[in-house]
Amino acid sequence: MNRYVPDIPPSEVEFTAIRAQGAGGQNVNKVSSAVHLRFDIRASSLPEHLKERLLRLNDQRITREGIIVIKAQTHRSQEKNREEAMQRLLEMVASIAVVPAVRRPTKPTRGSQQRRLEGKAVRGRVKAMRGKVMD
Repeated sequence: MNRYVPDIPPSEVEFTAIRAQGAGGQNVNKVSSAVHLRFDIRASSLPEHLKERLLRLNDQRITREGIIVIKAQTHRSQEKNREEAMQRLLEMVASIAVVPAVRRPTKPTRGSQQRRLEGKAVRGRVKAMRGKVMD
């Protein structure tokens, strides 16, 4: 199983501070705490196979130009929102980087099927002999 998850340098991530609107349109806190993270897949230092997988990923957060936009506004401080957005980006890349293990075939092999049938035949003969007197 491939456990390699690439590290994204902070220089490749761009943060934009957004002023969050509260109920009724008033600014809840004057310091804008909501953050939009922008990450350009094509310009990043990620390996080529990961870039291809990310671009093919069916996710609303990825634009046609190959830019991932992640919004975070659950925390009151901008720093925590930045950390959360970065964490979500790393999780997204990690989910792409980890390739699932090859599954075993679910069909029985010819040999195992043959053994099973032979065992069944033997059990049938043994059952048929029950209760009969042997000479």
